[in-house]
Amino acid sequence: MSTRRAFLRAASGAIVAFSASGARAQTPGRKEVKINGRRVMVVDVHAHCVFPEVARVSGVTVPRAVPPTLVMGPERIKIMDERGIDVQALSVNTYWWYTADREAAKQVVAIHDDGIAAWCKQNSKRFVGLSSPALQFPDLAAEQLEHAVKNLGIRGASIGGHVANEPPTSPKYDPFWAKAEELGVPVFMHPNNAQNIARDGSLDGRGSLANIVGNPLETTVFLSHMIYDGTLDRFPRLKLCAAHGGGYLPSYVGRADASCVVRDDAKCANKRKPSEYFRDQILVDSMVFSTEGLRHLVAETGVGQVVYGSDIPFLWPDTIDVIAQAPFLKPAEKEAILGGNLRRLLKIEG
Repeated sequence: MSTRRAFLRAASGAIVAFSASGARAQTPGRKEVKINGRRVMVVDVHAHCVFPEVARVSGVTVPRAVPPTLVMGPERIKIMDERGIDVQALSVNTYWWYTADREAAKQVVAIHDDGIAAWCKQNSKRFVGLSSPALQFPDLAAEQLEHAVKNLGIRGASIGGHVANEPPTSPKYDPFWAKAEELGVPVFMHPNNAQNIARDGSLDGRGSLANIVGNPLETTVFLSHMIYDGTLDRFPRLKLCAAHGGGYLPSYVGRADASCVVRDDAKCANKRKPSEYFRDQILVDSMVFSTEGLRHLVAETGVGQVVYGSDIPFLWPDTIDVIAQAPFLKPAEKEAILGGNLRRLLKIEG
C-alpha cells in the first residue's frame, strides 16, 4: 500500500499546489490555469453524478453513490476549484437503466435530466449537462434527447458502449443517431467494465482489470463498430467523444486501417479509413496521464479532436498540467485542448 500512498500524495500535490506553468500557487482556493501568463478556461467533458431519488421509481437495482461526492453539492465545486476546472459537463453513467422497461426508463431518464438541468441552472457558470437517454428504445431515446436539448438546455448525450451486449450500430438505432446529428449535439461514450466482452470472470483478480483493461477495451470495440458498421458514414455530421483517450484504438489505428484491405472476412461497411474518422467525427478525452500518451493522441487525431477529461469524483492523475506543460504543443493548442474545443462543441460562452 506504500505505492498507493505515494501516488495519492503525488496526485494531491499536483492538483492543489501547482499552477499550469509549474509555479506554486500564491493563495489557497481556486486554482488559475495559465498559458504564457494568461488565464485560460478549462472545460471537463468527463464528470460523473448520480441522483439517489431515482431508486424510488426505477424498479431495477440502482448502484450506490460511491464515492458520496457523486451526489452533487458544494464539495464538487470545491474539487473543481482546487484543480482549476472552470466548467464540467455532467453525466450519469453505468447505464443500468438500459435493462428497464419502457415506462421505468422514461422515469429514470426524466429524473436524471431534470436533476442535471436544475443543478446547471443553479450553477450556470460552472456546469452544463449531458442527457443519458434510454438507448434500448431508440425512438424513445431520440425523444428524450430532443426534450433535454430543446426544453432543458442540455448540451448533448452520454451513452454506454452496448445495449444488452449489442453494439448500438445497426439501423435499429438510427433514430437516436439521426436526432443527435439533427440537433447538432455531441454524444459522449463512457464504458462500463467491458461487461459485453469480457465474461466468465476473465477480468477478475488483482489489478482492477475490469476497469483498467475493460473500460478502454469496451471503448475500442464500440468505436470499431461505429466505424466498420458504417454508422458514422450514415451520419456524417455526428460528433462522438470517447472516454479514456478513445480506448486502445488510437494506439493501434494503423492495424484498424489495414483490416478492410488485408482481411477477406472483414466485410467493412465504412467508406473511409478508420484513422480518418478521428480527424473529424471522433474526439477523445485526455485521460492517458502521460506526456508521451498525449503526444501520441495528438499525432493520431489532431489537436482539434482531443479534449480535457477528469473522471471526477473518482481519483485519477490529473492531466491539466500534462497538457499545459506539453513541449510539443503551441500555446493556442494547449488552450484548445484544455477548453477551447469543448467550448465550441458544447456551446459554452467564455
